[in-house]
Order: sequence, then C-alpha cells, then structure tokens
Amino acid sequence: MSAVLDKQMTLLADENETRWQAVLSRDSHYDGTFVFAVSTTGIFCRPSCPARRPRRERVSFFELPADAEKAGFRSCRRCRPAEAGPFNSSIELVKNICQFIDENEDEKLSLETLSRRFGLSSFHLQRTFKKVMGVTPRQYAEAARAKRFRSGVQSGESITSAMYGAGYGSSSRLYERAGAELGMTPGAYSRRGREMRINYAVVDSPLGQLLVAATSKGVCSVRLGDSAAQLEKDLRDEFAAAEIQKTDGLLAGAVKQILDHLSAKKPRLELPLDIRATAFQRQVWEALRAIPYGETRSYGDVAREIGQPKAVRAVARACATNPVALVIPCHRVIREDKSLGGYRWGIERKRRLLQEEKNKSGKG
Repeated sequence: MSAVLDKQMTLLADENETRWQAVLSRDSHYDGTFVFAVSTTGIFCRPSCPARRPRRERVSFFELPADAEKAGFRSCRRCRPAEAGPFNSSIELVKNICQFIDENEDEKLSLETLSRRFGLSSFHLQRTFKKVMGVTPRQYAEAARAKRFRSGVQSGESITSAMYGAGYGSSSRLYERAGAELGMTPGAYSRRGREMRINYAVVDSPLGQLLVAATSKGVCSVRLGDSAAQLEKDLRDEFAAAEIQKTDGLLAGAVKQILDHLSAKKPRLELPLDIRATAFQRQVWEALRAIPYGETRSYGDVAREIGQPKAVRAVARACATNPVALVIPCHRVIREDKSLGGYRWGIERKRRLLQEEKNKSGKG
C-alpha cells in the first residue's frame, strides 16, 4: 500500500472517529452533514437521533441519505434524517467557506482553522471543497491572492505595494506562489511579459495552420487558423512585451503529440502547461479534460459537474477563453439542444473535430 493511500486511510479513519463521537454525544450540529447506518436494523439516522446507540462495529457512515438508501438501508421514522438540513448543500457549504476566506484575506487560514470554524473534520472539508471547486481551500486562497496582486499592479501600484496589499508577507512567498498563478514571475507580469521568453512553431494540420507556443515551464498557447501570419500576430499581441521567437525544433515533441492526437494515435494529450487561470477557469478546464475522446457534454452538464449548476454562462466564457486548443478540449462542449454552440477557432473546425473523434472512437 502506497504512502499516499496510507495517509488517505488514516484521514478517513480520523473522520469516522469524529463522526462516531458526534453520534455518541447526539450532537445536532452534525445533522445534515452525514447519516449513520446500523447493520443489524437496516436503518439509517441523523447524528442526534434519540434512539439507543448501537455498537461501533455495526455502524457505517454516509454523506447523503441517498447513499445510505443505495446501500440498502431505510430511513429512520423517528428522526427523519433526510429532513435534517442542507445535505449538503455541499455547494452552500463551500460558498460559505469561500466567503469566509475572502473576508479574511489578510489572515493565514489553515485547513485546521477552517475545520474548526465550520465544525467538520479536515479530511471531509478538504474533500468536499475540492469536489465542488476543483481546487483545495489553499489553492483557492492563493488564486484569490494572486488576483488581488494582478489588480494592484494593473492599477499602477508598485510590486512591493501590490504585494503587501494582496497579503503576501515577503517577496520570496510572492514569487513562490504568485508565479504559478500568473504563469510568469510577478515582475514579468507587471511589465506585460517583458523578459519572458516564448518559443513557437507553426505547422500544417488537418484543421489548417496549427501554432504551438511554450515557455520553459510548458505550453502556453495552442491556436488554429487559416493563416500562419495571423496566428503569429495574435500571439505577439497577447504577449506584447515578451521575447518571442520561432524555433520549430524545440517544440517538435509537443507538435508531434498534438498531430498524433488529431489522427487518433493519441486520444488523450498530457502536455505540461504554463497558463494563467482563475480558480473557476481551472475547475472548468479540468472538467473538460475529463470528457472522454469521442464524447460531448453540454455547458449545463459541465456546470453541474463542477457543482455550480447555475453557472452555465460562466462555463461558456471559460471555454471561450481556453488558451490551449485541443489540449483542453473545449470543442467537446455543446448546447443543451445538441447544436454546436460557438468555437474560438471556427465552428466548422469544431464540427470536423467532433465527427472525426466519434468516427475514430467507434462512438459515431
């Protein structure tokens, strides 16, 4: 058993011990966060149920009443666990956690601090937050901090002023954390990419001209178009102050992977990326990368997948701002009525991509 799995099992055991103590004390604060089921009676209850307590080895825990029902247990008629609370409204819980992080942006909020604040085990809070947001609470806080830094720099503040205003305690922490969120160092960002080096290549592909660009960290742009000159101009406009040069050889491996992908020799692309993203964009883009080759999802499907069913338009915007075509397969997202919707690189390319993927995957 791996060390990671060992750790996960330990965390799960700790969480279940916390739940068991809540059951023993009939703690109503935990109502609506889980139910416990008893193997000898076949019944599941809320933590505060007044019924006699079973032996520990006969008890199992479920996050939702529906999960307990699927496992063959029936609801307690005495405590009516399905009526116990927001269950979870995991979305509501995570919304409150995000709000708390945003309102305490100057404080270093550990997972333990958040767990105490919301009355949950660290394991459960982290797992629920990541399930809804696609990132951990720490990653969310870092993304928010990097966003404040960007706003400060863009409004004309010095790096030092923006750094402290965003809540970074030192320049080393700024460069350590913000660099990952910005896709470049803070200094380079403040100079619109100056001193940043980008290499790119343009090749023919089944979908027209294909431009692939990368920094030393990974691929930062994948574009499709009819004109190599226009693709190169757009790249230079986006990274106006960066040092950009055409170096086909350096990107031969990445280009080959993408071309192999287009010919169905490589159904899933796994390239290192160097792209800027908000926490929401990252969440959407990870959901897109999970869509199997040859299949599609609606914008609403993606919104529901990330736990934000009302964010359909925001999902569409995240698809439209995807900087790495094909690597993040935004072409696999269509409208609810099965029409194709939009595509940054042309609707006909989207149509051809989807048809080719269906044909080559045997799902057409």
